[in-house]
Amino acid sequence: MSKTRSVSAIENGVVIDHIPAGQSLKIIRLLHVVNSKQRVTLGLNLRSTSLKLKDLIKIENRLLTPQEIDHVAIFAPGATISRIENFKVSIKINCELPKTIRDVLVCPNLNCINHVESKGYFKLESSSNHVKLRCFYCEKQFDRDQVEEICL
Repeated sequence: MSKTRSVSAIENGVVIDHIPAGQSLKIIRLLHVVNSKQRVTLGLNLRSTSLKLKDLIKIENRLLTPQEIDHVAIFAPGATISRIENFKVSIKINCELPKTIRDVLVCPNLNCINHVESKGYFKLESSSNHVKLRCFYCEKQFDRDQVEEICL
């Protein structure tokens, strides 16, 4: 049996692989590529040996900043980010959860000043790929899925 690619190769850009299934749309919004001129290829619910199902994002002619890599890590702490040059991987980075994150997420606590100002500041904690966020202002802890992205 021959192997075929579910998603075609790109010449230059970035590939974000090993995203837990269902998280790629949040990452796409955080990276602000929905309304951009870059070609974006999205693979949803692809087969994976380690995750069973995974998502994949390919963005042509774009690189990620260290801050954007941290944003990816919030929703995919075990993801792999590959820089592609001339159809070949030039650099491969394993995402690691940052200790803190600013201005990306809003605190769901309606009484928190963070919720009103939409300038989130969270401490991040992880145990076996389960991400918890603690609001710097109200100090309440939330699961990653309870916290919404800031819409810019």
